[in-house]
Amino acid sequence: MTTIRPTTSPLKVLTMPSVYDRELTIGRFVINDDSDAFVIAEIGHNHQGSVELCEKMFQAAARAGATAVKLQKRDNKFLYTHDFYNSPYLSENSFGKTYGEHRDFLEFNLTEYRHLKQVANELGMLFFATAFDIPSADFLFDIGVPVVKIASGDLRSAPLISHIARSGIPLIMSTGGSTTEEIKRALEDVDPSNIALLQCTAAYPAEPDEMNLRVIANFRDLFPNTTIGLSSHDRGIAFPVVAFALGARVIEKHFTIDRSLKGTDHAFSLEPTGMEKMVRDLELTRLALGDGVKKVYEKEIEPVRKMSKMIVYAKDLPKGHILSNADFTMKSPNIGISPQSISSLIGKRLISDVAEFQITKFDHLE
Repeated sequence: MTTIRPTTSPLKVLTMPSVYDRELTIGRFVINDDSDAFVIAEIGHNHQGSVELCEKMFQAAARAGATAVKLQKRDNKFLYTHDFYNSPYLSENSFGKTYGEHRDFLEFNLTEYRHLKQVANELGMLFFATAFDIPSADFLFDIGVPVVKIASGDLRSAPLISHIARSGIPLIMSTGGSTTEEIKRALEDVDPSNIALLQCTAAYPAEPDEMNLRVIANFRDLFPNTTIGLSSHDRGIAFPVVAFALGARVIEKHFTIDRSLKGTDHAFSLEPTGMEKMVRDLELTRLALGDGVKKVYEKEIEPVRKMSKMIVYAKDLPKGHILSNADFTMKSPNIGISPQSISSLIGKRLISDVAEFQITKFDHLE
């Protein structure tokens, strides 16, 4: 028995044990090869430190059909060296005089996180974040997120990965800037069935010749019990659809309500219309992929009958004539014997006269 999420993104919620080899449960959603994509609207720090703007982004993501919204959580003084934290930050995208001030401006506190989680839940979406350090992971555990993300830069951060894995919470891992061997090492202490491994190119934005989407199929072969996905830093919506066709079932795209806003990520983020179209195309792709069993659809019967051919007599033939291949031709529409059956007619004797282009029938034969 399967129930469908009552939104524009019908990710399946299974109520019986699944028969699939790879399957990941995140909150109330079960993701497998037969489900729709689990679509993450990556807000990151596009909210510019404003809870109000973040709420607007959540609302837009929900209307576009996203399954989940995601932020980024850092404990900046723990994460960065003293020198780096206090280094001048003069970028046009800066929200502070130093890099530490800039990062602190973009962080929400515990009360704000709990509020935003409630907002997401009321909109029908899951809420979680990327943890960039162990204190941030504990922070996310405290508010009860259903999943935690590991950024590409932390694929080699074994203590952080192990800390999250021990919690039993599902883990989504991006793989930008890493090799297959480094990925295998990162997964050594992780339950492969409790993670989603995302193909990712850590370029902002990533160009088409840097996407390497065939890695998705490779990951599916290398990690048969692991859910595979794509964290897509490209500017468009086509590549997530290709990724889905290759077997990706978690799709993450950066999201904003205005690409002209201040910040480094807005320029390659999807706006609401783009997210809506991507979700639509992902859903249609799942339907279009089908079950792989070739069949005849009801809508095909009449068009194929009109286009296909039947066997007719190529000329007038007398009673008693022994039929050969030269005695037949083909005409449309097919309301008689299919040309595939012509071998069953060769060598048979006519029991009556027949006319040129007359429809061939078995009752004309001995």
